[in-house]
Amino acid sequence: MYQTIIRLKNTEKLYKALSERILILDGAMGTMLQRYKFSEEDYRGERFKNWKFPLKGNNDLLSLTQPKAIEEVHRKYLEAGADIIETNTFSGTTIAMADYKMESLVYELNFESAKIARKICDEFTKKNPEKPRFVAGSMGPTNKTASLSPDVNDPAFRAVTFEELRIAYKQQAEALLDGGADILLVETIFDTLNAKAALFAIDEIREERKIQIPIMVSGTITDASGRTLSGQTADAFLISISHLDLLSVGFNCALGAKQLTPYLETLANNSDFYVSAYPNAGLPNAFGQYDETPEQMAEQIREYLEKGLINIIGGCCGTTPEHVRAIADLARNFGARKIEV
Repeated sequence: MYQTIIRLKNTEKLYKALSERILILDGAMGTMLQRYKFSEEDYRGERFKNWKFPLKGNNDLLSLTQPKAIEEVHRKYLEAGADIIETNTFSGTTIAMADYKMESLVYELNFESAKIARKICDEFTKKNPEKPRFVAGSMGPTNKTASLSPDVNDPAFRAVTFEELRIAYKQQAEALLDGGADILLVETIFDTLNAKAALFAIDEIREERKIQIPIMVSGTITDASGRTLSGQTADAFLISISHLDLLSVGFNCALGAKQLTPYLETLANNSDFYVSAYPNAGLPNAFGQYDETPEQMAEQIREYLEKGLINIIGGCCGTTPEHVRAIADLARNFGARKIEV
């Protein structure tokens, strides 16, 4: 029987914008939060001051304890030219939050993070309706892998199952949508089986709620071998997720812009989806810092634009509003990669 599928509020605007120009994704949340130098007490706030476990480093928690800082970061990226901002929920699953014994807070963390991003996006869209801003609900890979054993002495052992991942991702996705996300972004995929659990969960929500959910999928090529951590090449990664109705497919993290080019070419030449990229600000130095300037990064991204490889471009580790501004200024001079919609 035919069933009416409802589109999310801003989906029409999103597809219209993608048909007209390259959209700019924001930069790194973690890089910006490091600038605040938050202490353990700052992470805890008043609400969690007596929590029995260390909380410093739980950046997702800052949406509850330091929401003004999260708002400020979002606002800076939008001022720099971003069309899409990611929610502060990269580790927002029960699996990742188990490190802090905060599994019970997962729905609230995702819901409130999405609400913050929605509020700031709506502020900017109201000022300039011709440039609508969109919220991408960030769904990170978790800290466990379904394809590989963490125990070299027991190759068959798995720290997490597909079903556990599905349940965790479904809870996260529902909260992000309830909080106002326009897009769900399954990102930094090092194990495609984990991503498949997330995509399966999102597909369940689509069917249950009878809604169309724009989904961005972004994998991670871990090194010069050109493979994900679980061993897939760029084309194998694409094939393994292409059965779904996706908004975009792309790559982020691990590599700098220059190193990512051949893998984006693979996606652009073999996919009917929009293509996204948000590389790191170069490769990390000996101290784990990223030295690539906004100008250097933008110049490397120029190759993507000249070759017509991408539809969505932003930055990952080490990137700042200055990087996003340089990328946005450059991208304005180029047309987006054309696809058949």
